[in-house]
Amino acid sequence: MPEQVQIDWSAIREKAGPFPPEAFIFVQQGLRHTIERIRRNEVDMAEEGRHVTGQELCIGLRDFALDQYGFLARTVLDRWQVRRTEDFGRIVFALVDAGLMRKTDEDSLADFQGVFEFDEAFSEVQVG
Repeated sequence: MPEQVQIDWSAIREKAGPFPPEAFIFVQQGLRHTIERIRRNEVDMAEEGRHVTGQELCIGLRDFALDQYGFLARTVLDRWQVRRTEDFGRIVFALVDAGLMRKTDEDSLADFQGVFEFDEAFSEVQVG
């Protein structure tokens, strides 16, 4: 049976900000969703270990939110205090610091800045 990892949410939140555990879980699940979507669309993704950039992850998280929550995606993210793509980056780097995600030496919070505007990304939701 796999060992259960104890996650110190208070330490993670101290680094990342006011985001609840659900936001961190969403980002972890959204990363898996993003990797799977890229694998389906790119031949070179068949090679294990291809890195997902901050920009790719932001787009993947947007799509994942729309897939999971449809018209309520913006409302759910807002409830979690995730209101900009930079918030995704803060969550990612807190997860990296906690050993729950990996990054390369080239990755930075700047990769998550201004990838898209939430007002535009979630204004015309197309479900299905």
